[in-house]
Amino acid sequence: MTRPIPATRRRTRMALIALGATLALTLSGCVTAFFPEQPVATSVPTKENVAANLRPFYEQQLVWEKCNDDLQCTTAAAPMDWENPEDGEIELALVRQPATGTAIGSLLLNPGGPGGSGFDFVADSVDFATDERLQASYDVVGFDPRGVGRSTPVSCLEPEEMDEYLYGIAEAERGSDAWLAEVAASAQEFGDACAANTGDPLEFVTTVNAARDLDLLRALLGDEKLNYLGYSYGTFLGATYAELYPDKAGRLVLDGAIDPSSGIYEVNETQAKGFESALAAYLDNCIGSRDCPFSGTTEEALSVIGALMASVDQTPIRNTDGRMLGSNSLLTAIIYPLYSPEQGWPLLSEMLASVMNGSAEYAFSFADAYNGRNEDGSYADNSSEAFSAYNCRDYTYDADPARMAAEAAQLAEAAPVIGPYFGYGDIGCANWPYPDGAERKEITAEGAAPILVIGTTNDPATPYEWAESLAAQLESGVLVSYEGEGHTAYNKGSDCINSVVDDFLIDGIVPSSDPKCS
Repeated sequence: MTRPIPATRRRTRMALIALGATLALTLSGCVTAFFPEQPVATSVPTKENVAANLRPFYEQQLVWEKCNDDLQCTTAAAPMDWENPEDGEIELALVRQPATGTAIGSLLLNPGGPGGSGFDFVADSVDFATDERLQASYDVVGFDPRGVGRSTPVSCLEPEEMDEYLYGIAEAERGSDAWLAEVAASAQEFGDACAANTGDPLEFVTTVNAARDLDLLRALLGDEKLNYLGYSYGTFLGATYAELYPDKAGRLVLDGAIDPSSGIYEVNETQAKGFESALAAYLDNCIGSRDCPFSGTTEEALSVIGALMASVDQTPIRNTDGRMLGSNSLLTAIIYPLYSPEQGWPLLSEMLASVMNGSAEYAFSFADAYNGRNEDGSYADNSSEAFSAYNCRDYTYDADPARMAAEAAQLAEAAPVIGPYFGYGDIGCANWPYPDGAERKEITAEGAAPILVIGTTNDPATPYEWAESLAAQLESGVLVSYEGEGHTAYNKGSDCINSVVDDFLIDGIVPSSDPKCS
């Protein structure tokens, strides 16, 4: 059976760390081990005016343990259901690097996803997540949102079953009744497995609940207001927090913004066009260089890639491990290196050349890295499962075949290479065990302090227009543009962006106008 179309797949910056030279390490599943030692610190929570049934959660004290070099780890308890806190609790895993200078508070980070591990983001790559100025001024705190990683996780399939779900090939023709039935059956089996293996907490894996958890963590860390740096999906989490708790929103930076008012089709169309624009930018750079597998014009090269996608959709390429490379997996392999042009574009050339020569191995290495699959067939994390759990509750879906067919045609017209494989995504969540998805609407966060919204002008995953939209929606939104390529902008080589973000988070300096960094 095939996995539902990737649709709104937004991977974290964490997945792209050192994409080139350390790809082998990424695929090997090499992760940092943490060995707790004796308690080293206790966080005293702030006194909060909360309902009596929430006080046990807001009054708990975090006991930190040393866990690898200079890091500290702990676990907090949160209500499983914030509306009924007596019904049970979940765990939230945290890691922090204490400030290297005089701390002005805690800075909580979310790397994106949904499903990205903020714990690993800080533990494995604090220098990638933040620069030295922020590390000197803040205790940098990573956390796994509910459903993710070391927190109470979403759990669905065993590795072999996940392989079938992620990489399986539908036998029927794309878009046909038989194909729709096959995809729907796969999605139903996946959702049923998530419900059976996760249990009651699955119902409450939503961004609204994660934002409520975020407020709890703020209080337990001893901060009166939240200071926060969120990437990609993390911008939606941060904006949702500001909407729920505008008086508790301190200095928030939202990098690689998502438009909270966009429905699932609008997201798919905008992303399809974004990835196609990034693919064209790659080809503009590639054609004429020594190692480029394409010649002629960019438009001609896009046609070649489109024909390649159609070819593997009809006749998949067998990999050495027996898996078949179809259009879904090749699409994932193309998208993955577009997030990070400097490292990814040269590798994209090598991957596409290998597929055009009939080999699936390179493409699967990219798709596996994107999906968190290790070389031995195990999975490094539950990001794919958590991704589905959040998206199935954060949007509404309608799997009417006629409507999906019409939208699929619109996607193919909007983005002729990428668009044909972004359609029919509603199937994946239409029969989720908890189908009451959230209606998308604008977020204004009335009364909140200034919020920085960063947009990269040719960001493939979170297109620039989303940053423009979010900054306009927020009553106190401040747009900061990065004129360049790739996904997100902070700490990726722009001194201008770094200075704006650091000055805001450390000193509260708000740009008087869009600096339009490069």
